[in-house]
Amino acid sequence: MSESSHPGPSKRPPRQPRKGLTSTGARKAASKSDRSRSREFALQGLYQVLVGKNSLEDVDLFTRDLAGFSKADALHFDALLHGCAEHAEELDAQIQPVLDRPLAEISPIEHACMWIGVYEFAHCPDVPWRVVLNECIELAKEFGGTDGHKYVNAVLNSLARSLRAPEVAADRPSGRASA
Repeated sequence: MSESSHPGPSKRPPRQPRKGLTSTGARKAASKSDRSRSREFALQGLYQVLVGKNSLEDVDLFTRDLAGFSKADALHFDALLHGCAEHAEELDAQIQPVLDRPLAEISPIEHACMWIGVYEFAHCPDVPWRVVLNECIELAKEFGGTDGHKYVNAVLNSLARSLRAPEVAADRPSGRASA
């Protein structure tokens, strides 16, 4: 009888699944906060506004009837959906200068993720800038194209430096030269 019941020379323990994540790396529904859920529903609503050109009132009513909406932060959803839609031109004007292509060439999902990020940077000071950034990246990972989250990250990271300058500066490790 051999000392090991494992075949081969490897002594590594079996790989453990990461808790709270799906196979694609997105967070499982059970591990999401009510604010994260509100961002998801706002993203879905903003997609309908961008692609379907649906009225904000119809989108709002439709979204509130979706399964799981009761677990979302309804006030934050309202702020994001209505705030982004009503300030769309202003948000686009802030986003456009940091893009490397016309806004029309950006996927509607990434566009909506950027709207949410810029809106939260400007209008939700209670949400730390890193939380806004991470939440928008997660939305882009879950709903967007393969590498869309990387683009959303780059754009929002750039905009955070101007929209939340004191907070970003205070968050920098001390002793490091600024770039």
